[in-house]
Formats: sequence, structure tokens, C-alpha cells
Amino acid sequence: MKPLSYLISLLTPLALIGLALRILLTPIFYTIEYNMPYFPADEYGFTKEDRLKYAPYAVDYLINNEDISYLGDLTFEDGSPLYNERELSHMEDVKEVIKGSLTTWYITLAILLILLILFYKSNNLSEYLIALQRGGWWMIGLALSLAFVAGAGILLNPDIFWTFFSGFHAIFFEGDSWLFYYSDTLIRLFPIRFWQDAVIAIAVIALGGGLGLAFGLRKFIQ
Repeated sequence: MKPLSYLISLLTPLALIGLALRILLTPIFYTIEYNMPYFPADEYGFTKEDRLKYAPYAVDYLINNEDISYLGDLTFEDGSPLYNERELSHMEDVKEVIKGSLTTWYITLAILLILLILFYKSNNLSEYLIALQRGGWWMIGLALSLAFVAGAGILLNPDIFWTFFSGFHAIFFEGDSWLFYYSDTLIRLFPIRFWQDAVIAIAVIALGGGLGLAFGLRKFIQ
């Protein structure tokens, strides 16, 4: 059962990060973010109300079953398109990444559930909980690393976060397809500070889960 025990520990951070990602794909995060007093204003004219009006479409698109026309048909009040072709192409790519990430999360949860049943039936529930606890500690280390990168990018040097951010995009997207003008809708809705805070939020949520497993399971382990 030892190899399966370490598999549980390995999957635990994936489960917690997946949970954090799913929470960020709800109105909770962007609503809080846009209401933060430090959130940068849009120099091209979006108000907070405009962002709260248009952002839900972008987030909903990433988790619904609609094609790109869901965003492509959106227009400003003057009838001009909300997104240009480059932005729409990128959003299609992002949707594929999100779908793959959420599918991985669902599979991870299913495997953890199957292993829970297996360990329970073989009278090894304590070993399962120890594996979860170990995974919680691993998550704590990873979450603190993510929070440090995002926090250092805000407080010390923006290049620290930009290196992480561009490296992440280089893995999942081709070339410079994810780079846009400051006047483009995607940047006006989701400036770099949005993504810094998103990484911090994921780290905090996952850290909370890791702490809960690392310390909360102690009394259940014999």
C-alpha cells in the first residue's frame, strides 16, 4: 500500500489547487477584486460597473459549453465588437486549458475517492489519512512558494512575477498569442494586478486546505 500512499500525497495538492481554481471561476473572485481600493483604474474608460458588466461573460465562457460566438457576438454600446479576433482566438485557447485543468481535477478527486474506499476496506484508513496529511504539508510548501512569487512581484520587483507569468504562458500557449495592447478589452478587464491577486488567492485557498489536512487530521490518525 506504500506506493498508493505516496500517490495520495501527490494527488492532494492537485485536488486543492483544482478547488482553488474552480472557486476563482465563480463571480466571487472578480467581484471582490474589482471592489478593492487598490485595483488599477482603466485609462481607456472602463468603470468598475463596466468591468462587472463585461467580465462575467469572459468567465462564464470558460466553463460553459458555448462556442466562441458567445463572446464574439458581444458589442459595445456603439455597436463595435467587444473583442478583436486575436482576443477571441486566445480565449478559445484558454478555454481548452481550463477544460483540461478541470478534467484533471475531477479525475484526481475520483482517484482519491476510489483509494479512500480501497484503504477503508483493507482496514488501512489511518494510512490514507497520513498520506493526506503528508500531501497537506507538500501543499503548504507549494502554496507559500506561489504566494512569494506573486507577493514579490507586487512589493519588490514586477519582473519577478512577469517571469513566472510569461513562463506559465509559454508552456500552454504558442508564441506571443497571449500578449495584447493595453487598449484591448482583455487587458482592460484583467490587468496584470488581477493575475497577481489570482495567484495569491489560489495560494491562500490551497494553503488553507493544506493547513487543514496537515493539522486537522492529527486527531483522526491512530
